Amino acid sequence: MAEPSEMYQCQVSNCGYIYNPDKGDKKGKIEKGTQFKDLPEDWKCPICGSTKKSFKPLG
Repeated sequence: MAEPSEMYQCQVSNCGYIYNPDKGDKKGKIEKGTQFKDLPEDWKCPICGSTKKSFKPLG
C-alpha cells in the first residue's frame, strides 16, 4: 500500500484529485505501480487537466 509521501494531490481549486501509485491512472494509461516522479512530463490530471506542477505531496 502506498504511503502518503508517495501520493500527490492536485492543488487546483475544486479538484483535489490524489494520484496514488497503487492505482495508476487508467484515463492517462499509466500503469499501477508508477511513481509520481516517473510520470511523463506531459501527464495531466485526469479530473481537471492540470500539469504535474499543480501537484504537491500529501506527506
